[in-house]
Amino acid sequence: MKLAIISDIHSNLEAFRAVLDDAQQKSVDKIYCVGDVIGYGPNPCECLDLAMDRCQVCLLGNHDNAAMIDPSGFNPSAEEAILWTREQIDHSRRCDDYWDFLGTRNPTYSEGNFLFAHGSPSNPLNEYLFPEDVYTGHNKLEKNFAVVKRCAFVGHTHVPGIFTSPTNFLEPCDLQGAYELPTEGRKSIINVGSVGQPRDGDSRACYVILDGELLTYERVEYPLDETVEKIHALPVNAFLGDRLRSGR
Repeated sequence: MKLAIISDIHSNLEAFRAVLDDAQQKSVDKIYCVGDVIGYGPNPCECLDLAMDRCQVCLLGNHDNAAMIDPSGFNPSAEEAILWTREQIDHSRRCDDYWDFLGTRNPTYSEGNFLFAHGSPSNPLNEYLFPEDVYTGHNKLEKNFAVVKRCAFVGHTHVPGIFTSPTNFLEPCDLQGAYELPTEGRKSIINVGSVGQPRDGDSRACYVILDGELLTYERVEYPLDETVEKIHALPVNAFLGDRLRSGR
């Protein structure tokens, strides 16, 4: 089975469509989303429609949760965007469907010895696992590796790459095109990157394809200017659009 694993769509319809088209062209069998379909971007309802229709697994992200409950702890721009997002859902014709869908999302999903979560294996909704944690967050990473059987797939930071141990992080450029999943008791925590708001200096949408034991990072061009113009037309911080151009 060929599996696409995506994350952090963030209401970016153009990026989401481009990734879905790319996955279809590459004959992907299933699509798993590890959270944050909404937040930040201009098309929350349309992205929810696609996630409900196309994703076989879709987990709860912190922005999805904040839209339902309370964006406490969010920075002002993120809070402003999620409150606007809530209004769009409340006034949509599929309001009940969207809230029912979001309200029934789980924070984790397990399949054999694979774990899927938005933030981290030990704190799936809110904990960030940053590349620099291999230098400054050994205890945090050790705690997370302890609950992983073989592989965990996460998002949340919008930064793609693979923790092969609490002291080692591989960027996609280190992989020479592909990564063979670990065997013989070794483990990996794999950040699949972001579809709708990459933050690794590359503005293209990012996701991974898992084909048997082989994982590849995919980057997809999309009409970014369309998304930026939509965000600039909203009553939210223009920075949320501007950052898309630099992948930050």
